[in-house]
Amino acid sequence: MDFFQVVRDRRSIRKYKDLPVEREIIEQVLDAARLAPSWKNMQCWRFLVLTDAGKRESLLDAFPDDNPGKKAIAQAPVVVVVCGNPAESDVENGIEYFIADVAIAFEHLCLAAHALGLGSCFMGWYDEERIKQALGIPDDIRIVGITPLGYPDQDPKPRPRKQLSEIVHYNNWPG
Repeated sequence: MDFFQVVRDRRSIRKYKDLPVEREIIEQVLDAARLAPSWKNMQCWRFLVLTDAGKRESLLDAFPDDNPGKKAIAQAPVVVVVCGNPAESDVENGIEYFIADVAIAFEHLCLAAHALGLGSCFMGWYDEERIKQALGIPDDIRIVGITPLGYPDQDPKPRPRKQLSEIVHYNNWPG
């Protein structure tokens, strides 16, 4: 699939078919995430892949009932907990770059998943401490996001996007 088509057509998927995802495909998606750029090439990201139904179910109490992705976590055959180690990054101008590093890797994961026919959904509304306790994630590791991963059982329409003229400025900030 053409890169620009992947970017244009990727959607947040919240409904999944009851089909397993082959380990080779999971690893291909994770390898794309691994290749992301990072602060001083420190590669602070970590990925906890949950294929066990009990492990995936242990996450559900950490999501509010009105989170639209909660059902996707329960339904998807794979869940990836995307984490960062702040000690393997830095803070510059008050910005914690581990978040940017992990977010870039997360987006690589989502784009690769779509290119391979899988769905994903960047989820960030959860109780981090409950998830850490349920999965034994160390205190010094931060959970930046979670995604269900699987074969989509929906085809969402594109969401509106701002025009370039609304978000891009050349040479001077307007105003």
